[in-house]
Amino acid sequence: MISKYSHIYFIGIGGIGMSALAQYFFHEGKVIGGYDRTQTDITKGLEKMGMVLNYEESKTAIPNSFLNQDNVLIIYTPAIKRGNQQLDYFFDNGFKVIKRSQALGEITQNTFCFAVAGTHGKTTTSSILAHLLYECNVPVSAFLGGVTVNYSSNYFSNGTGVSVVEADEFDRSFLTLNPDYACITSMDADHLDIYGEKSELELSFKDFAGKVPDNGKLFVRSGLPLSGITYGVDDSSIYSSENIRMEEGGYVFDLRMPHSIIKDIKFNLPGRHNVSNATVALAMAAEYGCPPEQLAKALASYKGVVRRFNYRIKTNELVVIDDYAHHPTEIKAVLEAVKEFYPERKNLVVFQPHLYSRTRDFGDEFALVLSCFDEVILLDIYPARELPIQEITSGWLLEKISIENKSLVSKDNLLNKIKSSDASVIALLGAGDIGEEVSKIVNGLKVEN
Repeated sequence: MISKYSHIYFIGIGGIGMSALAQYFFHEGKVIGGYDRTQTDITKGLEKMGMVLNYEESKTAIPNSFLNQDNVLIIYTPAIKRGNQQLDYFFDNGFKVIKRSQALGEITQNTFCFAVAGTHGKTTTSSILAHLLYECNVPVSAFLGGVTVNYSSNYFSNGTGVSVVEADEFDRSFLTLNPDYACITSMDADHLDIYGEKSELELSFKDFAGKVPDNGKLFVRSGLPLSGITYGVDDSSIYSSENIRMEEGGYVFDLRMPHSIIKDIKFNLPGRHNVSNATVALAMAAEYGCPPEQLAKALASYKGVVRRFNYRIKTNELVVIDDYAHHPTEIKAVLEAVKEFYPERKNLVVFQPHLYSRTRDFGDEFALVLSCFDEVILLDIYPARELPIQEITSGWLLEKISIENKSLVSKDNLLNKIKSSDASVIALLGAGDIGEEVSKIVNGLKVEN
């Protein structure tokens, strides 16, 4: 369906998933344009490539070259709703308008698709998998939910025969995909504003698992209530990482496979959760036919994803880690990695809660894991797509945290508050605009040191 359109216009083009799609179609020879609310590093990069972007919602801001219903396709993100002037214009004037997930679904239908699903670990797992395939000369196009350090992009490609995509459970969009190989990393309760109950979320994952064809393969983390090729860490899974030891800020481990073992695999990311992510990426690539020795070499060269346990400062005096963690399980994974690699050093977590509904639904869980840090600083809740919920504030969450060394600060006072701490390991966590504060904090701390 998409092939018949010469022009594609993206509404919400600056989003991490949307911008990856825009790059894919740009490289396919389409004329690409789009709207977003604000200019960012991502949108600047798209403009530099030759895409035509605008930042005014008015329909008059739409370039004339994207006003012909016959040759223009509109792709929009579900984060933008009806009521947006540009989106309403296209809907009301006979244009073909589809969601991002529908476009990704068509791409996966026409390629051999690796789909990575799970409430946590999608971006890291899919980027590891895409890197492994790329390094093994598989003709892969990768659509990622974060910017990879290796490629400085959320999209990279050396061919279009194979696709690696994140299978997003938000608004059930992963049910539009057509996976040949799929994995499910986790099924923790999340997005309860969409699903209502955890059981509904789990049912959606089971529906996704059912989309894998009989000649395909489903990879499932050990312990999840699904049937498939199991993977895990130090357990009896079909694929299991074992003999894990720490070396030079990362890990070395052995991978036990159905008929052999790969010894002494080097992996640069801290955290046992990341070893789990690497395990399933290795399993999927091995089942596809990539040579084990080549996979081990490829994993050793993997450098991670921006805002996924990124070291922004790493000295003997000070460590600053930047991470997207916005769910209690993700915060726990960061905490465990910090305590494993820096057991003797005082730690500080700066956390910006994301969404009023998530803060309300997991308030006790957030408080429990945050209380395991030595010091806690909270920022105000980042609302994203939501309106405030009465009484649900960062102050409400702060009261639930059991340690005494805790505070709620504004972004304007954040750097000074961090400087006043004697913690030498600092974790900056959250999925909101805290990411925009990280460089300011890092630069301020570097001047101090």
